[in-house]
Amino acid sequence: MKKINSFEELEKLRKKLKGIKDKEKIIISVCMETGCIAAGSEEIYRELRKEIKKVKNKEIKVIKTGCHGFSEVDPAIVIYPEKIFYIRLSPNDVKEIIEKTIKKGEIVERLTYKDEKGQIIPYLDQIPFYKKQKRLVLSLNGLIDPENIEDYIYYGGYTALSKVLSGMSPEEVIEEIKKSGLRGRGGGGFPTGKKWEYCRKAEGYPKYVICNADEGDPGAFMDRSVIEGNPHSVIEGMIIGAYAIGSNEGYVYIRHEYPLALKRLKIAIEQAREYGFLGENILGSGFSFDIDIVRGGGAFVCGESTALMASIEGKVGEPRAKYIHTVEKGLYEKPTCLNNVETWANVPFIINNGWEKFAEIGTDTSKGTKIFSLVGKVKNTGLVEVPMGITLREIIFDIGGGIKENKKFKGVQTGGPSGGVIPEKYLDLPVDFDRLNEVGSMMGSGGMIVMDEDTCMVDVARYFLNFLKEESCGKCVPCREGINQMLEILNRITQGKGKKEDIEILKEISDFMQKASLCALGTTAPNPVLTTITYFYDEYINHIEQKKCSAGVCKDLIEYFVNTEKCTGCTLCAKNCPVNAIEGERKKIHKINKEKCIKCGICFTICKFNAIERK
Repeated sequence: MKKINSFEELEKLRKKLKGIKDKEKIIISVCMETGCIAAGSEEIYRELRKEIKKVKNKEIKVIKTGCHGFSEVDPAIVIYPEKIFYIRLSPNDVKEIIEKTIKKGEIVERLTYKDEKGQIIPYLDQIPFYKKQKRLVLSLNGLIDPENIEDYIYYGGYTALSKVLSGMSPEEVIEEIKKSGLRGRGGGGFPTGKKWEYCRKAEGYPKYVICNADEGDPGAFMDRSVIEGNPHSVIEGMIIGAYAIGSNEGYVYIRHEYPLALKRLKIAIEQAREYGFLGENILGSGFSFDIDIVRGGGAFVCGESTALMASIEGKVGEPRAKYIHTVEKGLYEKPTCLNNVETWANVPFIINNGWEKFAEIGTDTSKGTKIFSLVGKVKNTGLVEVPMGITLREIIFDIGGGIKENKKFKGVQTGGPSGGVIPEKYLDLPVDFDRLNEVGSMMGSGGMIVMDEDTCMVDVARYFLNFLKEESCGKCVPCREGINQMLEILNRITQGKGKKEDIEILKEISDFMQKASLCALGTTAPNPVLTTITYFYDEYINHIEQKKCSAGVCKDLIEYFVNTEKCTGCTLCAKNCPVNAIEGERKKIHKINKEKCIKCGICFTICKFNAIERK
């Protein structure tokens, strides 16, 4: 490919691609992100490619794409232009799809999505999971091959960059971002345009642009999916940001455990250089900028801006005090603008469509959309992009389909391990930065873990504190010792050894950590504890005074026994008990040896007659 040296050459290439791609009458999009590949989509892709070669007189293309979003039904494909959505596929389904759908235009009903009433919904846009979503950042996921820059260009890629470099001053770009109301999607929610403005005005050179792709929250995969599905949107956003602040050097700091995202990011950067979007004299504008990749070392704390920059410099990933802002002295003590993957990916949309189009979406203080990874005890797990201001109820019950096995909703944890647990009474809370903070939680980077009636909230607090204990850098005393002390108390409570005054001690430690910790890991670490105490106080009291775990999670506080009226003597429980704690002959009532029982719950789970009970 010849390097593109002008805005006119970019448009000429786009028109050429349009002439080629518009001949493709049928496009079969195969989800090929990490989760789909694990589910078997690679085999389906290969089988489709093989079978398509046998089809005559049709212009058909099979493409591998990023995440379609609906993880619960992987592996899946979408057939365009009709947007026929086939789910839970195996390679054996491919021939039938080709024979019926591709050749005859028929729907293979057994492979379609069906709602709770059994109604067949064959088209992507009509499926409840997608109906209330508004996909801006994810708009091209499912449409483009992330390893082919020309797919991105065909759909308008690098148009925003062309618009900026051909007719906008850096100040005009910053003003456009400021007016849009875009706030940082990495957790802090700081106004992006203001950050860019501060960095541009800061003294010192060189200036740096950084993309934070070190996504360490349990259950989170938003940034990974954006890079795996559309890495060029992030690159284009970074180039625009670099032009705005006056930077010529950029870095993407990507999580070590993301090999596919890393591979596609490398390919995208190499292609962007080859086509002239990175490097010297971009599009003949005189502006130069390039991007390097740095792999994270697996430390959760390196998601914090100053720890991340220390890691890039080759130092231990520890945060520093914020009395000097990174926009003034960041990487190598030079002005640095850091935003996360989703923030950068929003920039091309704002530039192409104008700040008004972006600002009309969302709430007064939180504009645009937000991507969430919806996981946990919800029927429709996956990646969702929704307008700010949508309620938790709409996300969990309309998009997510409600709670698995129709159990009762208990709470939802937002904002990663440092987020809070929000109870049922706030299900109609509009989701934005400020409203989540008001109830003790946070937006964070976008993790959303749904919990049902079988979840113990004391154990939830203990779980997240244990995670944070392992991930704290230990540099400051309030965080290091505060988390340790709170975890010890929570462990005692889950073992039935707690005291009522422990609850007040947890609050006191939390207050101290929030005021005195060095970075956001320490100041937000108490959130899971404080919200579970506030909204699920009775559970703490039951653990402490009654020595009971109503959810049946805390092993020291539960006991399994056989209901003699329901036991049929099938021996299934005895065969599966890992410690041979269940005694009894076939077709005779069994019993559990309490001295041997390790309370693993396997017998409770597998009994077909509900004869194993717990109290």
